[in-house]
Amino acid sequence: MNAPFELHPRPMPPAMREALAARFGARLSTAQAVREQHGRDESPFDVPPPDAVVFAESTEDVAFVVKLASEHGVPVIPFGVGSSLEGHLLAIQGGVSIDLSRMNQVLRVHAEDLTATVQGGVTREQLNREIRDTGLFFPIDPGANASLGGMAATRASGTNAVRYGTMRENVLGLTVVTASGETIHTGTRARKSSAGYDLTRLFVGSEGTLGVMTEVTLRLYPLPQAVSAAVCHFPDVASAVNTTIQIIQMGVPIARCELLDANAVRAVNRAEKMTLAESPMLLMEFHGSEAGVKEQAETVQEIAAEFGGQAFEWATTPEARTRLWTARHRAYLSGLQMKPGCRAVTTDACVPISRLAEAIVESVAEVDASGLPYFIVGHVGDGNFHVAYLIDPDIPAERELAESLNSRLVARALGLEGTCTGEHGVGLHKQGFLLDEAGPNAVSMMRSIKQALDPHNIMNPGKIFSA
Repeated sequence: MNAPFELHPRPMPPAMREALAARFGARLSTAQAVREQHGRDESPFDVPPPDAVVFAESTEDVAFVVKLASEHGVPVIPFGVGSSLEGHLLAIQGGVSIDLSRMNQVLRVHAEDLTATVQGGVTREQLNREIRDTGLFFPIDPGANASLGGMAATRASGTNAVRYGTMRENVLGLTVVTASGETIHTGTRARKSSAGYDLTRLFVGSEGTLGVMTEVTLRLYPLPQAVSAAVCHFPDVASAVNTTIQIIQMGVPIARCELLDANAVRAVNRAEKMTLAESPMLLMEFHGSEAGVKEQAETVQEIAAEFGGQAFEWATTPEARTRLWTARHRAYLSGLQMKPGCRAVTTDACVPISRLAEAIVESVAEVDASGLPYFIVGHVGDGNFHVAYLIDPDIPAERELAESLNSRLVARALGLEGTCTGEHGVGLHKQGFLLDEAGPNAVSMMRSIKQALDPHNIMNPGKIFSA
């Protein structure tokens, strides 16, 4: 089951506000519009905004804010671009939002070692623009143009994870401001290390509850010699998913394999003025040599045909590929237009690839029977899929129905030895699910780590687990 959250405001004392104003001047804002912008993400929750917003420009700025907050017992919430889906940046206990968007410098690129070090506010698209002339790229693509600090905080992945892994595998080191306002460095640019506890992995996925990541050192990859994308339509979702399972089990090194159900395709057509066949669709991409890409694509086309795949269409030019992937990246916002004024309750289950068809087909049957509008997108190449239940925020019964469907979906995923969240993180929305998945002893250990590193509970309090 999931768990509700409670608001426990901790007001900022005047002395702290005065100290922030003296240090930051116009970079401190208490304006209602700015606070509201930093108190809302893509989750379905409505929470009062933070007390203030500080626009940090350096690690030293962040350390000053956190040290001051520690002295006064005031919460701090890191803010990147506000694209999180699980309520990560909501100020449920008040406090200061630290906006890292001005920390947007690519600090060092070591092309010969395939690494780059960036400030936490650099976005994935910005990084790839700035390193394009090196012949390298950073592959992790969660869809939104998220900040790399935020992506590390939620252990993000996305469309390329089936081939290139997640942020867990692609973060080599960090600069972190701890809850006491001290600055530490974790990891190195070396590809491996056995030196002590793996603090990098501790902070990656910690959702801002243990520290603020101000610099991130990342793995880069050579741009592939050849890239080709294709779409293929199927008579039903099960056929599309079974095609994916076969592709993965045969060891085809596909780079991306994305599912859009008929509802998602219909929404994309309407919003993006496209003419895709309105049936379940796989959107795939192949990376490698010219010969390798050709061989991969031919194998996938044969597999798709076995499961009723039709209208296999190629997109080999950069313009055609960009158009397809832009449509996929906008599928979430396109889907919201299916029900004007709605909010989305979004799932993030991930299961072993062999159980994927079972998980999706049963979930589809339940939501179809409920009558609630929805759409499905998924990084099905690694067993991860999202059902977005569309609800009227003014009708509590719709929210209750969506949460009930979500709970059954997560229970199904856990029963199949999967997880409640493949990439979005726990935030506010999945705290009860974390307890179901990890068990009370493991969650108690997580709480002990939090208590040891953040004894005053100022770092994004109330996320991952309550209090």
